[in-house]
Amino acid sequence: MASDAVLVIGGGPSGLRAAHGVAQLGIRTILVEKREFLGGTPIAENYAGLTPRGEPAEPQLRHMAELVSQEPTADVRLGTELVAFDGEPGQFRATLRSAAGEETVECGSVVVATGFQHFDPGRETQMYGYYEFPDVIALQDLESMLKDHTVVRPSNGQPPERVCFIQCVGSRDRHIGNEYCSKVCCGVASKEAIEVRQLLPNSKVYIFYIDMRMYGYWESQIYWPAQEQHHVQYVKGIITEVLPRGDRLLVRGEDTTMGRPMELAMDLVVLSVGMEPSMGTRTMAKLLGVAQNKYGFIDAVGSPLDPVVTSREGIFACGAALGPADLEDSVSSGANAAMKAAAFLRTRAGAVSA
Repeated sequence: MASDAVLVIGGGPSGLRAAHGVAQLGIRTILVEKREFLGGTPIAENYAGLTPRGEPAEPQLRHMAELVSQEPTADVRLGTELVAFDGEPGQFRATLRSAAGEETVECGSVVVATGFQHFDPGRETQMYGYYEFPDVIALQDLESMLKDHTVVRPSNGQPPERVCFIQCVGSRDRHIGNEYCSKVCCGVASKEAIEVRQLLPNSKVYIFYIDMRMYGYWESQIYWPAQEQHHVQYVKGIITEVLPRGDRLLVRGEDTTMGRPMELAMDLVVLSVGMEPSMGTRTMAKLLGVAQNKYGFIDAVGSPLDPVVTSREGIFACGAALGPADLEDSVSSGANAAMKAAAFLRTRAGAVSA
């Protein structure tokens, strides 16, 4: 007999939207999150504001979590992981492990919302000195500072006078195998640059970029305001290395517009790191038996017109588990996956009863 439940794996933005959507239809929903809290990477990494408008991230994500928890048909399992999976579409069996032990639950369909991880900028090369120089940080590190409304140099605790962002760290890089654009980094860097200028109006902020990729409304929402209202300086160029110079950092590279070398002294260097599939995404793909693309994200076999369908019937994926995505795309994808998972469940139940 077909199961009457949908299993949602991952309690980040897309997973919360998927779980809420399924539960709103009156369908039993089991939401599994390995962390002890809901909200995903924005909460785990202390995001300050949501791109592009800068609304405080934590209240928004907490609200999404409350909506799920308040649904009578939603069963939220924190500190829980999927460790075994078998059965057939409509009659899957999932073994869940928590501190209380293991339990096997039945589900008719599955939504995978296991998200992404930030690229580790010191993993492949140290040309930017991420693990060598304390004043070289990543986007998520700056987000945490912005959340506390205090941007300082980690080396001395002083506000930086000169800040720069280096784009495409871990993205659009054939040498490390990440040939794709991570989609959100240009927008996030511009948002953060605006926030730095608002906190430190006497600072100078630069963004070094290969190409600025602002899609949709981000061009007018953050790119032009960053320059025209907040005086962020965009420099088209390639940064080749970051070196210590006295109590500052020397950023060295090429100004590709002018076709000449450049060197600038900075107090704080922010690496705009890209997205990679999370370990959870890689692990769940193998455990569930769904195909991954060449980069390790879950393969959307029905894309572009059916973008949440995986290679295994009854299993759907959403958000950054499928590839780089911003929050708006992630929650939209979660809603899509909820609809598909619920429809599959009811269709399968109808077929069995007939």
